[in-house]
Amino acid sequence: MKTLGYYNGKYDEIENMVVPMNDRSCWFGDGVYDAQQCRNYHSFAQDEHLDRFYRSAAMLKIAMPMEKEEFKALLDSLVRKMDTGDLFVYYQVSRGTGMRSHVFPDSPSNLWITLRPEEFVDGTEPIRLITVEDTRYFHCNIKTTNLIPNIMAAQAAREAGCTEAVFIRPGNQVTECAHSNVHILKNGCLRTAPADNLILPGIARAHLIKACHVLDIPVDETPFTREELMGADEVIVTSTGDFCLRAEMIDGIPVGGKDLLHFEMLRKYLVDEYLEATK
Repeated sequence: MKTLGYYNGKYDEIENMVVPMNDRSCWFGDGVYDAQQCRNYHSFAQDEHLDRFYRSAAMLKIAMPMEKEEFKALLDSLVRKMDTGDLFVYYQVSRGTGMRSHVFPDSPSNLWITLRPEEFVDGTEPIRLITVEDTRYFHCNIKTTNLIPNIMAAQAAREAGCTEAVFIRPGNQVTECAHSNVHILKNGCLRTAPADNLILPGIARAHLIKACHVLDIPVDETPFTREELMGADEVIVTSTGDFCLRAEMIDGIPVGGKDLLHFEMLRKYLVDEYLEATK
């Protein structure tokens, strides 16, 4: 199959799939999601993504329709149905189906999965960013499908000819990007926002930190400001689909380019880790 959509046991090409209007995701965005990258039909960091998926569901009291190992086997079986093994695999669970009401419905949860081809990006090309005010709520650590501020920020970045938008909280604190984590290198040290309720702790973020430990690069998980972002030796963006990207411009102002040695060490480590795990 070129693409695949799955909903509660039924599957077909994505464009042939339909979802009931009474699905809670249609009413309230009442669900959580996660996603993973595949290469050569091998899923990367799957257990870490599934742990976060089930953790997000538990924080919103959404009952998962199957145990983690059964779901893992389902994902693996769907991956093998695809024409190519280089894929972006997305999954979400909504609270269930019922007439519109703010209280929970008395129904089982609904499981969605989509698979589509996606080529791996090795991070050799620098990117451009913009900054936007972070107007989101205070549960960013839950990977919920309620993403309107993220969507608006991502669109603003596209309209500005940029790849991503960096969120800035009141008080000038940098949190994360619209669909990525953001970090800085300064004086040979990696600075990254703490994994609190103001960011989604990315799987790629965790692998970046692990790479720093292996490469003897100090890590400082404390908040940093917009001024520190703009004055960093390097600005790094990480996500499930883009393990290690370097920013060359923010809000039209050149940034980074002062510690290419450490950036390239990190980029190469993360790319090699992915290629080795999915060969």
